[in-house]
Amino acid sequence: MSFNSKDDSSISNPNSDVNDDTSDAPDAGSFTVSPNVSFANLGLNDWLVDALKIMSIRTPSEIQQACIPPILTGQDVIGGAKTGSGKTAAFALPILQKLSEDPYGVFALVLTPTRELAFQIAEQFRVLGKSINIKECVVVGGLDMMKQALELSRRPHVIIATPGRLRDHIQSSPEAVHLSRLRFLVLDEADRLLSSTFASDLESIFAHVPSKRQTLLFTATMTESILALRQGDRTPFVYQCDTRVSTVSTLTQSYVFVPSHVRETYLAYLLRCDDFAGKSTIVFCGRCATAELVTIMLKELGVRCTALHSEMTQQERLDSLGKFRAEVIKVLVATDVGSRGLDIPAVQLVLNYDVPRDPTDYIHRVGRTARAGRGGQAVTIVSERDVQLVQNIEQRTSKQMEEYKINENKILESLTEVSTAKRVASMVCSLSSRNSHNESLFRYQSWKFARRTSLPASILAVPTVRAEDVRTCVDARVAVGGILG
Repeated sequence: MSFNSKDDSSISNPNSDVNDDTSDAPDAGSFTVSPNVSFANLGLNDWLVDALKIMSIRTPSEIQQACIPPILTGQDVIGGAKTGSGKTAAFALPILQKLSEDPYGVFALVLTPTRELAFQIAEQFRVLGKSINIKECVVVGGLDMMKQALELSRRPHVIIATPGRLRDHIQSSPEAVHLSRLRFLVLDEADRLLSSTFASDLESIFAHVPSKRQTLLFTATMTESILALRQGDRTPFVYQCDTRVSTVSTLTQSYVFVPSHVRETYLAYLLRCDDFAGKSTIVFCGRCATAELVTIMLKELGVRCTALHSEMTQQERLDSLGKFRAEVIKVLVATDVGSRGLDIPAVQLVLNYDVPRDPTDYIHRVGRTARAGRGGQAVTIVSERDVQLVQNIEQRTSKQMEEYKINENKILESLTEVSTAKRVASMVCSLSSRNSHNESLFRYQSWKFARRTSLPASILAVPTVRAEDVRTCVDARVAVGGILG
């Protein structure tokens, strides 16, 4: 991949090293962040400033101050900033302004690694570009290809796509995909897009985009592969916000140390305790099967929740996100498919049911709360097997987690109830093929109805878990006291 820019200038923040391997960023130029700068000062037209005011956005963030002016002047840009810092608006606003000056389709192509992020970006373009009647098209997997091909053939102004599905359209219906006059190519979450996972897809797509274009890369994690793109015939504008402290100061981070075999009981307690009950919460799990199991178990316990993972159909995922955004349902059980890019301002709590193996994944997970200056809380459920993972996270974030105190007697009181719910969820999931979300829900609803009538007692038999065994495991934290310190 190469950049083609009309300007060779390059500017960078000297205090912006994400970690040690990005400390060789270019020397700073004349750019400095100012708290008194307005969107109008950045060169945006009045109609865009008015659209931002309607959204109650009046002051540009650091990444927006740095990147909007060079994009408006025609430069290629590489931008790095923490999650929740306004990266989407940093490229959407100048694209919309340039589109209003010379409207035609297809004007911009935005590539993103996840379907949910694609719909979120499309929504921002739709809201900000309402006054110019922008036409946008989302091209992602899990939806009808014929309908997407028809939308593409109408030459929308902006295409927001995941690489795999767009490549499928280019190969199966090339007459419907018109990229020859493309003005902007955007890679959002560029660190993931430039990984080997998407290499072949991007190669096919780049072969069909014009060389004379502006290329914009935005990421929360600046990597060597991204910074290496500076070394081309045309030098892009590069700006990295200071991301050495990877989590925001308004985020409270804590942990609960638990015996591994009763992790579910602690999760149920946290969601129902006085501190967190009723809060908008995302529960992150490591695997799709775990997310499905936890969702059904929580439903059995009377916790209203919905799931989000890659084994669900696209419509199921959209429905779940819609209910959670509207706060119809307060608890979302998700895998890491929901950890990047999604902007749901109302999220107050992130619960890590499974500790992520990569500290970067932890940063993206907890970044779903405490966004745009708001407060938030993250609680990680840690078992005896997860201690090293937590220490790695603390080293990366330069922040030590505080222990969240729990009344262990309350845990013991709900042990049998949660064990029964887990047993029901396990049986429902085992009867469902490929962790099908719809099938799991259908079987669970049927199961509930059957229990109201004449379900044999033997089916609900639950292996006995002795309270004294749990107490022994709980007291074992004395033996590893300070291990998270």
